[in-house]
Amino acid sequence: MLMRLVKFSPWAIVAALALSAVWLVQYVVAEAAQPLPIAVFEPGEDRPGGAATSDKALDRNAFSHSSANMPFERELDFKIGNGFFKRIWGSAPSSTQAADGLGPIFNAKACQRCHLKDGRGHPPAGNYPDDTAVSMFLRLSIPPQTEEDRRLLAEGRVNVIKEPTYGGQLQDFSVAGVPAEGRMHIEYEEIPVTLADGETVSLRAPTYSATDLGYGPMDEDVMLSPRIAPQMIGLGLLELIPEAAIRAQADPDDADGDGISGRPNEVWSHKHERLALGRFGWKAGAPSIDEQTQSAFNGDIGISVPLFPDAYGDCTAAQDPCRAAPSGATERYANLEAHGQIVDLVRFYSQNLAVPARRNPKDPQVLAGKKLFADAGCAACHTPRWTTAASAENPWLGEQTIWPYTDLLLHDMGEGLADNRPEGRANGREWRTAPLWGIGLTEAVNGHTNFLHDGRARSLLEAILWHGGEAEPSREAVRAMTTEEREALLAFLNSL
Repeated sequence: MLMRLVKFSPWAIVAALALSAVWLVQYVVAEAAQPLPIAVFEPGEDRPGGAATSDKALDRNAFSHSSANMPFERELDFKIGNGFFKRIWGSAPSSTQAADGLGPIFNAKACQRCHLKDGRGHPPAGNYPDDTAVSMFLRLSIPPQTEEDRRLLAEGRVNVIKEPTYGGQLQDFSVAGVPAEGRMHIEYEEIPVTLADGETVSLRAPTYSATDLGYGPMDEDVMLSPRIAPQMIGLGLLELIPEAAIRAQADPDDADGDGISGRPNEVWSHKHERLALGRFGWKAGAPSIDEQTQSAFNGDIGISVPLFPDAYGDCTAAQDPCRAAPSGATERYANLEAHGQIVDLVRFYSQNLAVPARRNPKDPQVLAGKKLFADAGCAACHTPRWTTAASAENPWLGEQTIWPYTDLLLHDMGEGLADNRPEGRANGREWRTAPLWGIGLTEAVNGHTNFLHDGRARSLLEAILWHGGEAEPSREAVRAMTTEEREALLAFLNSL
C-alpha cells in the first residue's frame, strides 16, 4: 500500500487532503447547524404567577408590583404595607414613637435595605471599612451543650442553639452608645473549572470569619452560615402550595433510586405552638410568611413584634450595654415597637408581590434550553409547576397554576456549598431548592448577577457549577454540553 502511495504526486496528495478537509468542515458545520431539539411550550408557562402575574414594565421596579388580580380595594393595604417595608426605624427614645425602637444592635434599619427593590441581596464589594455588609450577614449557632439543648432540638422547639454571647446572628450595626457585635470578613479563592468545549470558568470559594468583636471571643465551636436576602416575589403563592403535595414529592431514602432525596424541614411554629412544614428561608427554616416577617423584624432590625416581644432583639444576657439601652415599646402600641397591624400589613405586602411575566418563552432557543434543563435532571428538584390551594385570606392567589421551579424541599448540595451548620431538620450540607422564577431579571432589578445563599456565584453558570451532592449528575451534564447547548440552557433560565 505504501508503494502505491508514493506513486501519487505530492500535488495529488495535497489536493486530496484539501478536499477531505473541506468535506470535514462542511460536515461539522452542517452538524452544528442542525437545530437543537426543543420542548413544547405549555399553555400558561408564560404567566408563572397565574392570574396574579404582573405585565408591567420589566425594569428596576419589576419585582415591586402587586398581584395583577388583587381587588382594587386592597391596593391601599398593599401600598401602606410597602411604606412599612421601606420605613427607616430610628433609635429610642424618639419624638416619633411609632417609628422608634431600632436595635440596639441590628443588621439593617429597614426591610428594604436588605431586600433591595424587593429583590436579592449581594455580598459586600470588600471587607470593612471598604464596604459594609448590608443585605448579607452571618448566622451563628453552636452544637448542643446540655441535655436540655438536645431535647429542644429533638422536639423541634428550636432550630439551632444560639451562640451564648452573640446570639443567632452577627449584628454589625448598633445605636449610639452600644457596641456593634463585629464585622463579617470574607476571603475568596478562585478555582478554575474547564468545560467540555474548552471554556474555563472561575469559581470563587469563600472563607468566612467574624472580626472586630465587640463583646469578647465567640464560643470555640461556633458555626457560621452566610446569608444574602432572597427575592420577595411570589411568596403568597408559594405559601398556598398544598402541604400534602410538597410532602408527596419527598423521598428521603431515595426509594425510587434516582439519586434525589428531597426532605421536608420540620420547624417550630411560634404562632401555632407545634411543628410545621418549613417553606421559607435558605434552609426552609420558617413555616409561614408571617413568622418569617416577624422573625426578620426582631432579629434583623431589633424591633419587638407580637410573636417575638423582646424589644432588644438578638441581644443576649452577656451584652450589658445592649440590654441597658432604651426601648421603643409603649403601652399605646401594646408594649411593642411594631404592633400587630403593622406586621399584618407588611405580611400582606409580602404575600402579594407579583411574579413578572416571562420573556420570549416561545423562542426556539429558550424551548431548546427548557428541554436541556429537563434532560439534565434539573427539574427533579426545581419542580416547574404547581397548583395553589384555595385561600380565604387572599382568594385571588388560590387555585392558580404557577411555575416557580422549586419543590421547597431540602437537598444535599455537596461539600462545596456546605455551611456545616444544621438548622431544624436540615443538616450542614442541605439547602432548600430555591425558586427560579424571576431569576433572569436579577440584573435589571438589582444591578448584579450574584446567586446562591451567599452570592458567591457571579453568574448563572457559576451557580450551576457549584451544585454538588444530589445535583452533581446535573452539573456534570451541563459541563458536558456544547457551547450552543449551554447558551440555550442559559437563555431558558434568563427567560424565567
